[in-house]
Amino acid sequence: MDTDFSVEEINFQDYWLILKRRWKPAIGTLSLVSLAALVVAFSEKTVYQAEAKLLFRTDRSTSLTGLGEALGRLETLTFEANPLDTQVQVIQSQPTLATVIQDLDLRDSENNLLKPDDLAEDLTVEALAGTDVIKISYKSSDPEISALVSNKIAEFFVRENIQENRAEATAARDFVSQQLPQTEAALNQAEINLKQFKELNNIVSLDQESSSLVNISFNLQEQLDSAESQISNIDAIIQTYQAQLNISDPQYAVVIAALNQSEGVQKVLRELQEVEEEIATNRALFTEESQLISRLRVRQENLQSILQKRINQVVNQRPLPNTVNLQIGGLQSDLISQVVALNAQRQGLVNQVSALNNQLGRYESRMQSLPDLEKQQSELERNLQVAKATYESLLARFQELKVAESQNIGNVRLMSPALVPEKPVNSNKKLILLAGIVAGSLLGITVAFILDLLDASVKTVKEAKDLLGYATLGMIPMISESEEYLLYSRKERWVPSLVTRDLARSPISEAYRMLQANLKFVRSDDELKAIVVTSSIAQEGKSELAANLAVTMAQVGRKVLLVDANLRRPVQHRIWDIPNRCGLSNILVEPIDVYKATQEVMPNLQVLTSGVVPPNPVSLLDSNRMRALIPGLKKHYNFVIFDAPSLLDKADATVLSQLSDGILMVIRIGKTNKSCVKSSIEFCNQTGQNVLGVVINGISINKEPDSYFYYRDQPEVAMTSYKS
Repeated sequence: MDTDFSVEEINFQDYWLILKRRWKPAIGTLSLVSLAALVVAFSEKTVYQAEAKLLFRTDRSTSLTGLGEALGRLETLTFEANPLDTQVQVIQSQPTLATVIQDLDLRDSENNLLKPDDLAEDLTVEALAGTDVIKISYKSSDPEISALVSNKIAEFFVRENIQENRAEATAARDFVSQQLPQTEAALNQAEINLKQFKELNNIVSLDQESSSLVNISFNLQEQLDSAESQISNIDAIIQTYQAQLNISDPQYAVVIAALNQSEGVQKVLRELQEVEEEIATNRALFTEESQLISRLRVRQENLQSILQKRINQVVNQRPLPNTVNLQIGGLQSDLISQVVALNAQRQGLVNQVSALNNQLGRYESRMQSLPDLEKQQSELERNLQVAKATYESLLARFQELKVAESQNIGNVRLMSPALVPEKPVNSNKKLILLAGIVAGSLLGITVAFILDLLDASVKTVKEAKDLLGYATLGMIPMISESEEYLLYSRKERWVPSLVTRDLARSPISEAYRMLQANLKFVRSDDELKAIVVTSSIAQEGKSELAANLAVTMAQVGRKVLLVDANLRRPVQHRIWDIPNRCGLSNILVEPIDVYKATQEVMPNLQVLTSGVVPPNPVSLLDSNRMRALIPGLKKHYNFVIFDAPSLLDKADATVLSQLSDGILMVIRIGKTNKSCVKSSIEFCNQTGQNVLGVVINGISINKEPDSYFYYRDQPEVAMTSYKS
């Protein structure tokens, strides 16, 4: 039988059921994380924080002293950088913190001076976004120390800023004072050089002398431009004619005209064309190797040789294009004549341009001396102006820097001094606790889902039904705490209970009654007489189910025999608290009457214990004695139940199933492994076992997605009805 597995979308109810199954590890994880958060929260020390604010601004007083405007200005090297961020790093620098520690004599618990790194741990310096303000805050267990350190750092930075600006002004004044004598000497020398130049070259006015030469050169340049323009027009016309004639060089026009006017060339060309036509005509009638075609090919080659010789005689080593047309019409001949005429006209204009260039060059050579003199004069005058402007500027800056140096103003001031805090900073205890609870909840849920994912057991009734594919004959719920107390008050908890006998009106008893009722309808043509109760693996409750099923059948008046066929680890004698001196193994080995070996435990119910544990149980169960025993039991009893070992562990259940009416498979929720169930199904299919149906055991009502059981209160114990 093929088992179909379907994948269904998991809904929120499935998630909730996972949490209900794994609530213990989830709650444990939540408790551990919350406890850790609680420890961290209450380990926080009481801390006070004081804040001082510095305002950075441009010193407007320096606007009266030109060079002094740049003193203390905050600038950056990149567009992305914020100048206030640089000042934040300066405030947090090691020298600044070391000076503050020395001035305030800050010491640690061992009476040693603090290190700058220790002070920086509790110090926060940040630029307020969108403003020119820097906030300096310091945390300490002493509120006065927190205010004292914040103010000291702010005051130290303001003082250092003023001193730095003053130092910049002093350095600038010293530099200007050193440059003034050199600048004055350069000014005097520039005046002397200009005077000597004019006296040496007898210069009065260079402008009038150069004006006349410029006018003459301008007229010559106009004539030169006109000639070059005509040459450009002729070149454009020639290019147009060349495009029409399909030639790239004007010289080709002369060659083409000569070839087309040569009678010798044209005569040979006509003969060659006739031969080529004759070859094309005869090629359709003769092959290439025929004598006629061969003679025509020889004649063609001779004519081509003669044609080439005559062409060489006409062109006389002049360049000839590869695609030259040796036969042209009258229109093409006229165009070639025009190209030749235009080339002649162009050559005349080229000669005119050459003459004009020569004349212009002579005038420019005459003007060469004047620009040099004018250039030297301009350079001397410019040097004089630069020297004069530099001297005047430095003299004015020197006076301004003297004023700026005497100023005691910086570009930063203490906007808001730090006050002694009266209350500690806001504690993060609540936030830590909340974060711990949230993190613990998420981690607990994650642990629950991981554990559920790693758990390969069957978790719900729906999973069991989908996995097995057999008919579900019964569903047995778990024992409640109250029922467990009543059942195990006088016996060991590992021994299976007889809930159908001791708590006949409990929901579990109703489930067993439903099971025995469903067994009647397994076969429509033949009544069941003997079944084997087994499971995939051990510890799935098959022995308890076999005992309670036997009790239920006996309660309705059926004569039942419960056989403990687990000859390896028998348990039925412990369930019923009866001796196990003589049982199934003894009957199969010794000539003992089976009915004398059975023990009546309640009306209509007899139990045949396992007896002495044999060395090879399978050989006994597969013996002829066992085959002969079962038919007699079926006749004597209304129903025979065999409590057999698990399918995957031993072959006992397989042997018994061949002797009985079929197997009743037990699967326990939360215990049975899915892979074991699949292996059991494959084993039953391969060996041809008659599986009557499945009983799902250990169902937790609260952990099921669907309500398979409904309860109503009774005076003694709650009753149960099965929802099919």
